Amino acid sequence: MQSDTSFRQLFRIFGRIGLLSFGGPAAQIGLMHRSLVDEQKWLSEEQFLRALSFCMLLPGPEAMQLATYAGWRLHGIWGGLLAGLLFVLPGAMVIAGLALLYAEYGNRPETDVLLQGVKACVVVIVLQALLRLSQKTLTSQASFWLAALSFTLIFAFSLPFPVIIAGAAIWGVWRTKPRDQPALASPPTQPTRKRILVLLAALWLLPLPVLFLSGQTLLFDLAAFFAKLAVVTFGGAYAVLAYMAQDVVQHHGWLSTTQMVDALGLAETTPGPLILVTQFVAMLTGHSNGGVAGALIAGIIALWMTFVPCFLWIFAGAPYVENLLHRPRLNNALSAITAAVVGVILNLSLWFALHVLFGTVIMAEFGLATLPVPDAASFQPETLVLIAFAGLLLGPFKRGVPLTLLCTAALSWTIGQI
Repeated sequence: MQSDTSFRQLFRIFGRIGLLSFGGPAAQIGLMHRSLVDEQKWLSEEQFLRALSFCMLLPGPEAMQLATYAGWRLHGIWGGLLAGLLFVLPGAMVIAGLALLYAEYGNRPETDVLLQGVKACVVVIVLQALLRLSQKTLTSQASFWLAALSFTLIFAFSLPFPVIIAGAAIWGVWRTKPRDQPALASPPTQPTRKRILVLLAALWLLPLPVLFLSGQTLLFDLAAFFAKLAVVTFGGAYAVLAYMAQDVVQHHGWLSTTQMVDALGLAETTPGPLILVTQFVAMLTGHSNGGVAGALIAGIIALWMTFVPCFLWIFAGAPYVENLLHRPRLNNALSAITAAVVGVILNLSLWFALHVLFGTVIMAEFGLATLPVPDAASFQPETLVLIAFAGLLLGPFKRGVPLTLLCTAALSWTIGQI
């Protein structure tokens, strides 16, 4: 797919989107709609919605993949690469700076005061995302119970996220009524496109054997984890964050709970896809083992393993968009996965809120279940005030995320000086 749009125009518009894409997937998709459909008229309303539906079928960050798809429609694979990179790189550079600053100054009291304001704002952002997704997704009794079961399994029994997603997909396929499944039409043969796809797949996985054979155990573990994350995390950015919060802290032990909460909070302060938090997590892990150099190498590996497959999924599936969106089993599987993701994001919301509102949260066993139990004596009432303040700014007053983050951090600092 080609157009008369020049690469200079593509660079200017997608560069602007990359710099201004604060506020999570919903805000980013809204910004792209305004830029690509309303202002530039590069895509029609119908093309934009079909592209968004296609990106929601894929694992990984739907907003970044939507930008890549739009670039592909305008200028083929090279346009897709340019649009996707411009969406990611500004935020990646900001995250790199924040991660290095956090590694150096994260334990200082004044930093903790400012971060408390940021985290209070993030509680509201995540809850808003959960509410929006619930309204769109939980439209039947079956979807409601699927979300409730998903929440229970991950919150009380720590069932791995990939298992929940696989179970939801199987259930969605099983409930599809028997009917003829339309065959995928083959797009015109494009040898160059096929070679690029093979090259992308090989380059994506290349760090794994290189790191393994060179004995870089930690970097190999990071690369393998983020490669798996790129494949199994259906349901958008907050599903990715929920999976990371579970595995990074509980299974791998790379970060403490406090560090993970701070990472989620700081990721909301940057433009670009929220799963740039993968870069933050990798850099903190690398810094604790190899200083600044270790942090930078680990961050590059996380970016590579997280985002290269996003380009691969788009370039492989883009010619089939129309047929993919008319496959009943695929659409039912996606609907079931999305309902299950509501439960997973509810788990993230509750986990995050508990660790922001209470200084101490312990894991207590209740038969087969293990539940987080906050220490009532560690409740932080000033944080509740900050959450209410952020809720007013983002809700009734309809202020943007960057301004709300700054205001909430400033109020936190003021309260801390009293």
